Amino acid sequence: MDLSSGIINVKGIGEKSAAAFYKAGIYTVSDLLEYFPGSYTNLSPVKKIIEIKSDGRVTVNVRVQTKAALFRVGGKSILRFRVCDDSGSLQVSIFNMPYLKNSILPGRSSVLNGICTFKKGEWQMSQPRFLTEEEYKEEAGRLKAVYPLHGGLTASKLSKAISEVIGLCERYEEFLPEDVLIAEGLIGRAEAIRKIHQPKDREDIERARKRLAFDEIFMFLARIQLLKSKTEKEKTEVHTGESIRYEKLLNGLPYELTGAQKRALDDICRDMSGENCMNRLLQGDVGCGKTAVAFLAAMKIIDAGYQAAVMAPTEVLARQHYNDICEMNEKYGLDIRPVLISGALKAAQKREACRMAAEGKADIIIGTHALIQEKAEYKKLGLVVTDEQHRFGVRQRLTFGEKGQHPHVLVMSATPIPRTLGLILYGDLDVSIIDELPAKRLPIKNTVLGTDWRPKLYSFIQKRISEGRQAYIICPMVEENDELCGVEDVESYGEMLREKMPSNIRIDILHGRMKDEDKRRVMEGFAKGQTDILVSTTVVEVGVNVPNATVMMIENAERFGLSQLHQLRGRVGRGSEQSYCIFVAGGEGEKSKKAQKRLEIMSKTNDGFKIAEEDLKQRGPGDLFGLRQSGMPLFKMADIYEDSELIKRCSNLIERLLNKDEAFRERIIKLVGEINAAGVTM
Repeated sequence: MDLSSGIINVKGIGEKSAAAFYKAGIYTVSDLLEYFPGSYTNLSPVKKIIEIKSDGRVTVNVRVQTKAALFRVGGKSILRFRVCDDSGSLQVSIFNMPYLKNSILPGRSSVLNGICTFKKGEWQMSQPRFLTEEEYKEEAGRLKAVYPLHGGLTASKLSKAISEVIGLCERYEEFLPEDVLIAEGLIGRAEAIRKIHQPKDREDIERARKRLAFDEIFMFLARIQLLKSKTEKEKTEVHTGESIRYEKLLNGLPYELTGAQKRALDDICRDMSGENCMNRLLQGDVGCGKTAVAFLAAMKIIDAGYQAAVMAPTEVLARQHYNDICEMNEKYGLDIRPVLISGALKAAQKREACRMAAEGKADIIIGTHALIQEKAEYKKLGLVVTDEQHRFGVRQRLTFGEKGQHPHVLVMSATPIPRTLGLILYGDLDVSIIDELPAKRLPIKNTVLGTDWRPKLYSFIQKRISEGRQAYIICPMVEENDELCGVEDVESYGEMLREKMPSNIRIDILHGRMKDEDKRRVMEGFAKGQTDILVSTTVVEVGVNVPNATVMMIENAERFGLSQLHQLRGRVGRGSEQSYCIFVAGGEGEKSKKAQKRLEIMSKTNDGFKIAEEDLKQRGPGDLFGLRQSGMPLFKMADIYEDSELIKRCSNLIERLLNKDEAFRERIIKLVGEINAAGVTM
């Protein structure tokens, strides 16, 4: 067995359990070894029940007092039973493990490690680990990796599989020169991968993370450099000139474009009329009018006799773009033929849409990643637009571009990145920035509040709903998580809100684990005003446009990166009514005070670029051992804010090595090719 072996070859993984690994994106041994932990825990000292004083993870040595009772609530199974020691007792709840019922017998002694919270006048423990006294003694004081779990993958299956293959870490070849390792103070790649899974101490974790973050940044920027040298020389036969439909749409808009939109359009039109392929980033804050600019560019291409394609990161956003272009087509008499291609279409509908694109009977093709699959063909593709490109990656964008004969490429992003970093991360693209908002938009009113304000906030939301408006409430988690005490989850929050709110207020939930069809139904219902409050994870952050939604309430706001908070805030303030964003922060202590200080930035400005710059100044080394800040998902281990200096150093290093060391350049080109062949996104 080697790094390229299929996951099914790992001892203990059969066809049935392999399916769960596949859903989590783990197909080979290297995929498994590069599935990194999200955090680490260690077993706390054993306490008497009477000694538990505050919420958090606790270890107790107890015996089972009552039989386990099985309940089913909203599709979940819950086992409840009591345990005790000589100082007192507490209630234990175990979710979605009904098969444990017959093994939980009165009188059984165990060491339990779980999250304790004080509810209904007593301490309650949820989702504990059961250990014998011998197992506890063996594990006490050791760091245990905690992995993100998806697609039915369990912690025990994952940990056992990694233990089986950890010895294969030594098969990783070192690609960095010795002098670079010494200068940067880096350990070897093989050692880093082993230590990230099985660290002896916190220093091991930090040294491993530093090396793996360096590798991610280095390889990403190496691809950018190689891509830049290729695209700078790329000629195209796609040229635009005068456009009747462009003028018709421009003159028909019910508002005048901002100065920044006009400048961006000038850049794009100049590029598309030239000899070389356009590779341009259109970067602007949420709600600044990037989509209108992209559609105007599409009119230019269509009138020149070519097709335009727009790829969105989600089904909901793709359908929204399609509906918008259909509405403009009819309203302004543009006489264009739009089609939608997405995975959610019925087979016959998808075949017909693909046929129209391939035969040139569709002028503008809108969809998700289905647009770059092998079956998708185009008659005369002249413009490729990718929305929120960091969610696709460079490789997918290139694949899209290869569908035509050197089409122009326009990339849109609302992710606020400090300009100093943007120049490096988007190094293969020319950049146009829209830094103005439409004149009729009222600035969003922001506030940062503690959890004790919730009753007043719910009353505030009810008042806005009585005025005919709608609200979002964002939670970090999909469902209750035994590792994260005090972190709100969508499912529990939705149930709680239905109990607290009047029965006439319509509440729905949305999260990424739902089927695409259900997500679309929920989002369309909210857009049509059939739902008053949408309780959701960050799945709503990208591009969703509901002008009637005027309140955004974000729970556990301290757990999000500022750029993501800004993206979420951009879901409101999209109409002419006053909108509000409320950041609810929980927790105590020094860490919470720092988070509060960072959140104050959000209350002082709505400018995404200012927020990004302030975020860069304030972010320290971060909490590497806890829940990572959510933000721009370019990397697994690196963070564009925390590792900003590393990004700058890597950029200079790559330029020197690729230009002066031909052998190294060839090695990196080969390595990039191997990574692409394995299906890894650039």
